[in-house]
Amino acid sequence: MDHLVLEIGLAVVLIAIAGLLSARLRFSVIPFYILIGMAVGPHAPKLGVFDFRFIESAPLIEFMGRLGVLFLLFYLGLEFSVGRLIRSGRSIVVGGTIYIAINFTLGLLFGLLAGMPYKEMLVIAGITTISSSAIVAKVLVDLKRTANPETEMILGIIMFEDVFLAVYISILSGLLLSGSTSVAGVALSAFVALAFMLAVLVIGRKAVPLLNKALDIRSNELFLLVIFGGLMVVAGFSETIHVAEAIGALLVGLVLAETEHMKRIEHLILPFRDFFGAMFFFSFGLTIDPTTLGGAVWLSLAAVAVTLAGNFAAGLLAGRSAGLSAKASVNIGLTIVSRGEFSIVMANLGKAGGLLAVLQPFAALYVLLLAILGPLLTKESKRVYRLVRPLLGEERPSAAAVGPSDTSAAAASAPAAEKEG
Repeated sequence: MDHLVLEIGLAVVLIAIAGLLSARLRFSVIPFYILIGMAVGPHAPKLGVFDFRFIESAPLIEFMGRLGVLFLLFYLGLEFSVGRLIRSGRSIVVGGTIYIAINFTLGLLFGLLAGMPYKEMLVIAGITTISSSAIVAKVLVDLKRTANPETEMILGIIMFEDVFLAVYISILSGLLLSGSTSVAGVALSAFVALAFMLAVLVIGRKAVPLLNKALDIRSNELFLLVIFGGLMVVAGFSETIHVAEAIGALLVGLVLAETEHMKRIEHLILPFRDFFGAMFFFSFGLTIDPTTLGGAVWLSLAAVAVTLAGNFAAGLLAGRSAGLSAKASVNIGLTIVSRGEFSIVMANLGKAGGLLAVLQPFAALYVLLLAILGPLLTKESKRVYRLVRPLLGEERPSAAAVGPSDTSAAAASAPAAEKEG
């Protein structure tokens, strides 16, 4: 197809069909968006004389997908606030350190046991360590868990991962592309990333009274232009200093959540979040070449198993270190198990460095599997918790131990507990 508007229109129709199918099956919509993208992407096989592959429109859809990541993270920031994040600062640093240490170490060990050379080991560790901000944000919003006690730890880990990513990409780029790396350059990247995040949070919180006045705009059109302009500028600037643009969008949302205009912004942003968010997962599917996945099946399956175990342990330890319940801690590990855009970036870096060709199909299949399993496990986190509760040393109190009056109280509070997820 070479008609751009027609291709975009058909893409939207396919996304809508995928969404309707997922709703009928009561399954997470994310894998459906990704799979439909794979089926019609530039790498998909041509069917006879008909060519239904999305080729001409792929770059535009990719850009629309990038906007989707921004809106997803921006909305997630709106659901939270700078104040809550700052109050959890220490526990977030501890939890983030635990999460990175466990998953990165397991990634290195996995590469070693798979017989990979040391450079490939480093790339694999990067692929398996960083979770997908877009998928995590989508799952939290869809399952209405933004108010849950563990969500601030989840957000903190996402931001902590980004600081790690800035440092790690600097090291890996120097090692793979130039043959050397500067310790001073790596330290500077880490400092700039951390300083930028802290500056936006601190200055943004101080500027809330000024923002309240500046955003007192009657026209919804002008109001959205101001909000979108600020969002794009901050997100774009963050990318220029090697902080993921998605994190820049999250920071803007966190700041604006403190203003008196938060509800209005949230209401107006919803259609953009949903539309462009769906385009992101579809565009992600377009980048995956289904014909190359077969050679990396066993490697990817083993990596998925290692990641599930590592995330469960890391989430549990990070949550417990912050004083969260075992149930909330299990939710942390399950929610951030999805891998996505950053893993593909790591694989592409390996390709640019001339490393083993298996890295790209491995990353694509690994990401696809966890993009399917992650939302599913998060949705079923209550069942997972019930299964592992005995292993955690937490037994359900018996009715005799609770007593009649306590039993009725527990029954009355059950709906609230179920709602919390």
